[in-house]
Amino acid sequence: NFRRLLERYELAGEILARVNGHLSRKGLMLKRGTIVDATIIAAPSSKNVEGERDPEMHQTKKGEQWYFGMKAHIGVDVDSGLVHTVTTTAANEADVTEAEYLLHGKERVVYADAGYTGADKSAARKGLDWQIARKRGVVKAMPDGREKQAIQKAEKRKASIRARVEHPFRVVKCQFGYVKTRFKGLAKNTAQVITLFALSNLWMARKRLLAMTGELRPQAAF
Repeated sequence: NFRRLLERYELAGEILARVNGHLSRKGLMLKRGTIVDATIIAAPSSKNVEGERDPEMHQTKKGEQWYFGMKAHIGVDVDSGLVHTVTTTAANEADVTEAEYLLHGKERVVYADAGYTGADKSAARKGLDWQIARKRGVVKAMPDGREKQAIQKAEKRKASIRARVEHPFRVVKCQFGYVKTRFKGLAKNTAQVITLFALSNLWMARKRLLAMTGELRPQAAF
């Protein structure tokens, strides 16, 4: 019943906003830059009694493997690695189509992998510094020399920053065990995904929050 209330009144987004408001007041979210990325959440491939799979889920190919399910798209604060925005789509939606919806409006720089190529040109908001990864094949095909070395160094620096976006995904999938959708349809699963990312923020910031209140867990006595 509680889950249905969250879904009916669209309260999951409010939970994320309240959590992030608290974290911002504590100085843990600086909002100077955003990292965008997406992950695939698998859906049950089995069919229902009508012989159909969930019609709101779709399949997509990643590498040499096919996946059936949905995508969770997130916008992450560059400084803290905390999630500020979450959207969902079917798995076959291109990452770049959601890029603009993952920005909070105050960032000056956006980091993204090569899947977001072209986002800087299609975004309505101008003046942002889009740090989008170059496609590996393009860099590899460049002739050896100083220019290639400089580009490889810059790409390595961008990759080290983008790596922070993987932490919330790891928490949701490993700590919380959310590797497959639990419900039918995007609406129910979206409510759960947003709630989980709100909780992942608290999980990742827990030590800093406890340190601020002086309530660090006491060490066990032996």
